[in-house]
Amino acid sequence: MELKIIKTENKKEKPSGKLGFGKFFTDHMFIMEYENGEWKNARIQPWQDLHLAPSASVLHYAQGVFEGAKAYKNDKGEIRLFRLNDNLDRMCDSAERVCMPAFDKEFVYDAIKQLIFIDEEWIPTEPGTALYIRPTMIATEPALGVHASKSYYMYVIVSPVGAYYANGLAPVKLFVEENYVRAAVGGTGGHKVIGNYAASMKAGEAAQKKGYDQAMWLDAKYHRYVEEVGAMNIFFVMDGVVYTPALRGSILPGITRRSVIALLKKHGIKVKEGNVDIRKVAAAADSGALTEIFGTGTAAVISPVGCFCYQGKDYVVNGGEMGEISKMIYDELTGIQNGKYEDKFGWVDIIKQ
Repeated sequence: MELKIIKTENKKEKPSGKLGFGKFFTDHMFIMEYENGEWKNARIQPWQDLHLAPSASVLHYAQGVFEGAKAYKNDKGEIRLFRLNDNLDRMCDSAERVCMPAFDKEFVYDAIKQLIFIDEEWIPTEPGTALYIRPTMIATEPALGVHASKSYYMYVIVSPVGAYYANGLAPVKLFVEENYVRAAVGGTGGHKVIGNYAASMKAGEAAQKKGYDQAMWLDAKYHRYVEEVGAMNIFFVMDGVVYTPALRGSILPGITRRSVIALLKKHGIKVKEGNVDIRKVAAAADSGALTEIFGTGTAAVISPVGCFCYQGKDYVVNGGEMGEISKMIYDELTGIQNGKYEDKFGWVDIIKQ
């Protein structure tokens, strides 16, 4: 399959000032279509709306998956892609879970590189900024009926972004959700499918109305074991050991999560993946054994937690400040991403035309 490139004749005005997250999009996008058992018509084209029938499958049955990755441009002018291959691997895995077709990952990876080269001037270079990459696949068959679609769009849009949270690295406040459930083992919680995010919104909004930033999810069976937080995987530092919920099918296998575990182990810090009992976390907060909580994800990278509420009680973590381990991991991970530190893991692809 050839990649056709159609450049815009009407470039957008680039944003000035604070970028925020996901508010601005570049001049071009990548898109290809699946029909009759094959992907075709791959092209980079000017940013434009999609054509969808009101009966398109994705609008009725949520057959869709997406990913999130980042590219960075450092003071040497290097364009650095962070673990994009891992994102495309996970996207194909998610697609398989909801009966969507696989795609040629090498072809899409190259198309994303070409898209970034075309819109290179959109890559922000201020500290804490990046070019966010959003690959998406949706079902487009214009017919009703609960079955896998026969046609799809696979497209990629890119966006210059700043901090995911308005307050940047300021510690967030979490509300432990005990009524609503995000996902159960055997469901789609371990995949990046669009329906997961709709299911999480009610609890997220309820937490915000109570004065918290995000909901901390517990398991579906016992409502006792921590799973993840909003758009993040979660880590707890207790008595010098870092604990994080194990991947058992209801938790997204985060790329940043995997990177953080590798960095922690490199520093000789003990990491335990398993059940994290929220009651033991609360007890550790009372005793002083809990010294840090932090979330991980592509959007925020590392997000320190300064407080969590469980059963009506607020537990302050590390005096409400970012902890030593989370600060060290944030500095090292972002340093690898932007080229300040050597990439000994092979995570970064420095792309050139």
